[in-house]
Amino acid sequence: MNGVAIRFCSVSKYSLCGVCGAMERPGFMASLVAGGVAGVSVDLILYPLDTIKTRLQSPQGFNKAGGFRGIYAGVPSAAIGSFPNAAAFFITYEYVKWFLHTDSSSYLMPVKHMLAASAGEVVACLIRVPSEVVKQRAQVSSSSRTFQIFSNVLYQEGIRGLYRGYTSTVLREIPFSLVQFPLWESLKALWSWRQDHVVDCWQSAVCGAFAGGFAAVVTTPLDVAKTRIMLAKVGSSTASGNVLSALHGVWQTQGLAGAGVYLLSCDPAAPEFRQRMGVASLPFRGPGKIICRRLPSNGSHQSGRLHLSWCL
Repeated sequence: MNGVAIRFCSVSKYSLCGVCGAMERPGFMASLVAGGVAGVSVDLILYPLDTIKTRLQSPQGFNKAGGFRGIYAGVPSAAIGSFPNAAAFFITYEYVKWFLHTDSSSYLMPVKHMLAASAGEVVACLIRVPSEVVKQRAQVSSSSRTFQIFSNVLYQEGIRGLYRGYTSTVLREIPFSLVQFPLWESLKALWSWRQDHVVDCWQSAVCGAFAGGFAAVVTTPLDVAKTRIMLAKVGSSTASGNVLSALHGVWQTQGLAGAGVYLLSCDPAAPEFRQRMGVASLPFRGPGKIICRRLPSNGSHQSGRLHLSWCL
């Protein structure tokens, strides 16, 4: 096989490979099972970090939202929605990449990855949003059971209530994927080129971790807006789903730190920060919780998915 072709070949078996640059059509079951199992495993293992993140972003503040108590509140919703959500994303992602196949050395490769990731997010959010609405409300009211919250949403708002925040979720996930996946693919290609063979699973995990962490920094304000919209009281202005309105409300009450713009640089030990965030006794310093969750999440997710794909 031509050395240049090997260097630019993606680690995935669905990528452009060989001298002629032919692409194999992705297997439906491989994408379904690998994406789903990897998604469930990562979501459940890192669920406590997700709960802490949601409570930090909630309007009532970390302590009033539950603090460190009941960090697995809402986990049934995540467990039920995780497999179909991850599977739907990666099936769409791989098929769109296959449909838009281009030469592996083409400058259009990042555009292809962006389009594939965007399409995957739009489809996956149809499953993710209802699960996310129930999960986040359970995380900030750990005394309520998941099924009880699900029933209350249906009774008070109907099916539309389960999709509250769909637009804000898509507006958050698409920029995240537009940053993460092209960066992930580029880092893998560069690493493959430097070592003259395709990256291993652990190397793909490192690339995915850095790509996901950087994307999380960029999109944190949108993630805060999504959380506020999903947790807003019925009939409030924030519950209407307007992302700009939600961010404006955060700006008025908590400033830039509340929107997460300076989440990495703010010191949680500072009194003014603790007062704004409602975390008077939060014993953490350093990187924001989204970064702490995204680094291991994206690394293990991508590595596990690709390893399972090869096994299947």
